[in-house]
Amino acid sequence: MSPVPAVVLVGPMGVGKSTVGQLLAERLAVGYRDTDDDIVAAEGRAIAEIFVDEGEPVFRAIEKRAVRDALAAHDGVLALGGGSILDADTRALLAGHRVVYLSMDVEEAVRRTGLNAARPLLAINPRKQWRELMEARRELYEEVATVVVATDGRTPEEVTQVALEALELKEA
Repeated sequence: MSPVPAVVLVGPMGVGKSTVGQLLAERLAVGYRDTDDDIVAAEGRAIAEIFVDEGEPVFRAIEKRAVRDALAAHDGVLALGGGSILDADTRALLAGHRVVYLSMDVEEAVRRTGLNAARPLLAINPRKQWRELMEARRELYEEVATVVVATDGRTPEEVTQVALEALELKEA
């Protein structure tokens, strides 16, 4: 049988998937992997460059392969890119996994990310675009989630603890 990630993290950009993922991995004594990092390493360029040079459909195809490969090969904590859940095949692959949806409201997103232009989907009117992205994605995040953990007003350590308790996982 192939390895199964201990925990898969989904949620919008800037929600803290990388930070919480690394803390969860430490607390569970497992490895940490981020599919965005996998994509950057495989492609040899930043995700924003792929968006600009190739367009979103090409990026999403690359992302879909990266998620599929990571789900099949990684047994630790796995963080997925914010838009990875847009793909129906990816959502189907997540069925049966322990998936934590890290949620936050738009004010928290502004505070954390500054909704900066380095995020290609937020280049123009970032607050409005973030809200529209979340309206399009929220129910998809909820569809794949085993548990939802609100991150608003919580430290990464608090979010990690809530996720562990919600999943009923014991620290290593």
